[in-house]
Amino acid sequence: MSGNSEPLLVLLHGLGANSKVWDGLADLLPGRWPGEWLAHDLPGHGFSGPLHRYSFGALAAEVAEDLPPGRPLVVLGHSLGGAVGLALGSGWFGVAVTAVCGLGIKVRWTGEELVRATELAARPNRVFATRAEAADRALRVAGLTGLVPPDAPLVDDAIREVDGGWRLALDPAAFAVGAPDMAGLLAACRAKVILAAGADDPMSPEDHLRELRPDPVVLPGLGHNAHVEDPAALLPILDRLHD
Repeated sequence: MSGNSEPLLVLLHGLGANSKVWDGLADLLPGRWPGEWLAHDLPGHGFSGPLHRYSFGALAAEVAEDLPPGRPLVVLGHSLGGAVGLALGSGWFGVAVTAVCGLGIKVRWTGEELVRATELAARPNRVFATRAEAADRALRVAGLTGLVPPDAPLVDDAIREVDGGWRLALDPAAFAVGAPDMAGLLAACRAKVILAAGADDPMSPEDHLRELRPDPVVLPGLGHNAHVEDPAALLPILDRLHD
């Protein structure tokens, strides 16, 4: 967290990542974002403990426990974090969210994709013989291969050394969260909402977002992890969230 004035900017990462994914954006916030900011590890990721059962409501409730009640909040969430941000914006979890940006939320899921997610959730956390193998797996799960080096702080938070080798910090059961009910989340959200995605994001294409909102923000030349590829591209979105 940094800064001293309102509102508090809450940064929520996507499935398989952790709060360090926002480091590039955080470096740009001093002098640009007028208040404090907080990058949060979602339950079952990084250094946050697991949940007994993963749902968007359960994730939002757990995140809300670490946020100041009554204080105005702005949420910028990527993918899974974006859906959690919309849930927080409902007002059902005791926090006062004034604006939410969901970046790169996957809004359409096939039956095959959901079955695959359920299978991944049921698998035990594999132990790798070397840190390099675990780091490679962590980056692939988060979709960050080629964008983040294996010795980055994000990777340090994404893996754990255990007896016999290395494993991911990610709780595999988090894959069971499934597909967000975007229509329901948007209807319940009382905050200002911006949907955004990279123009080259195959998980969140512009036409899918336009079915939900007529004016999504499309970031030219960027993919699913736009906030890592070009953190500065998100600054105009933050300006709109603060207005």
